[in-house]
Amino acid sequence: MNAMEWLKPAALIGSLVYALMGVVIFWVCFIIVDKFTPYDLWAEIVEKHNKALAMVVAAMCLGISIIVAAAIH
Repeated sequence: MNAMEWLKPAALIGSLVYALMGVVIFWVCFIIVDKFTPYDLWAEIVEKHNKALAMVVAAMCLGISIIVAAAIH
């Protein structure tokens, strides 16, 4: 693969569109998971410093990110 292929406008725009689409899908999935939990994830992690919940949410975020990346790729 030639290095100049990445500088073509179509490749750059396509990469940006897929990156934006991945971020949007990830954020929507996070909001859905947040709505299904019986408490506010963000307040529990930030205000109450619940480290165990932060690790669970981090693992969930990594899992969603891997799924989105595989689906887009």
